[in-house]
Amino acid sequence: MNTKTMEGLVGARTNMELLNTPFRVYKEARLKGDTAVMERSMGYVNEYSDKAEEYSAEADKGMKEDAKEAREKAELEREQAIRKRKEERDKFEKKVEENRSESRDGDTVEVSAEGKKRLEESVKTTQLDSVQGDLEGSSSEKIGSEISEGSVVQVSVGKKE
Repeated sequence: MNTKTMEGLVGARTNMELLNTPFRVYKEARLKGDTAVMERSMGYVNEYSDKAEEYSAEADKGMKEDAKEAREKAELEREQAIRKRKEERDKFEKKVEENRSESRDGDTVEVSAEGKKRLEESVKTTQLDSVQGDLEGSSSEKIGSEISEGSVVQVSVGKKE
């Protein structure tokens, strides 16, 4: 609570309570018919009443400031929450993208000289049906001729989507 609000509320309440005494004196003077005391007591009543209004106005200003501060604080918290959600979303998207790129990349295998030799031997010794032999024989020879010393072959591992 703002200090102006607190001061205004306390001041207005105090002056309203102080207003009761001169007002009571005014009523007693009216019953007696003493106009001088009535005028003097009404002067005090007006004075306390004016002070109470001033304090009430100060309390209103304080409450407006409190409301303004609360709106600013809420706006700041909202902006921070938005920023935090954006950062979390960016991290999540980055993680998803990394997972996607990892699943797209294959493992790299380097075939040794001994492996190349065995591949050539297996290609030469493989006998297939006449139709399949013609088709696969040409592709097998192509595979065997493309693999040479120090070449790298990529193999994809995982499910295709």
